[in-house]
Amino acid sequence: MKISVIITTYNSEEWLRKVLFGYSIQTEQDFEVVIADDGSTNETKTVIESFQSKFKFPIIHVWQADEGFQKCKILNKAILKTNSDYLLFTDGDCVPRNDFIAKHLKHKEKGYFLSGGYFKLPMETSNEISPTEIINQKAFSIKWLINNGVKKTFKLSKLTKNNWIAGFMNWVTTTKKTFNGHNASCFKADLLAINGFNEEMQYGGLDREVGERLFNYGILGKQIRYSAICLHLDHKRSYASAEIWEKNNAIRNYNKKHNVIKISKGINQYI
Repeated sequence: MKISVIITTYNSEEWLRKVLFGYSIQTEQDFEVVIADDGSTNETKTVIESFQSKFKFPIIHVWQADEGFQKCKILNKAILKTNSDYLLFTDGDCVPRNDFIAKHLKHKEKGYFLSGGYFKLPMETSNEISPTEIINQKAFSIKWLINNGVKKTFKLSKLTKNNWIAGFMNWVTTTKKTFNGHNASCFKADLLAINGFNEEMQYGGLDREVGERLFNYGILGKQIRYSAICLHLDHKRSYASAEIWEKNNAIRNYNKKHNVIKISKGINQYI
């Protein structure tokens, strides 16, 4: 297969269901879905099983017991279950446009990881989106979004389907080419070379840290935030804290200062 899509989730069955509808109608069908499940209940398993027949390849469900926020650990386990040499990372609250996978494949390039974007929705709109709006792609219509609770802002330009405009905006944007957990892709070999995700980190910058070590390894970022777009459904973040952010920022600062490539507590624990 051309690409493995790794989707993280934790007890968000309604949002995950909407996300999987988005992947079920992709213009590119030669991909696998790997669910990186950080300790959800059986309700998530039920949702996944209901979608098994909608994809070319069986959905791979990688689960671990709930021990608090352990996203890096479940991502490392999920990476080793993939069957492609190219990986796309996203979250179970990010509904992809129907050309999402095709755009990542179009722009992939040796020596680079891809930095995608998202359009963040308010809770009102997140709840309003049904499978129907995802399947007919009305959820990505600027008019539909404005009529259903989204304010008119320049950020709506992220939803352009004009390739020339998207390419131009990717070029002129001042947003950094970061590795984003909601929308990023890279070659599996490059991730293995840096020992995957850093399990010393919890919520807050853990994905950016991967991109920084990829950069130290010699892998550059390529901006595609206007080309490969997804809708970010609203939710609470009860697992965030100032103390954890401080710890994570200290790790990132150390790694950048010392040009760290491979961390000690990573994917090698499961090989």
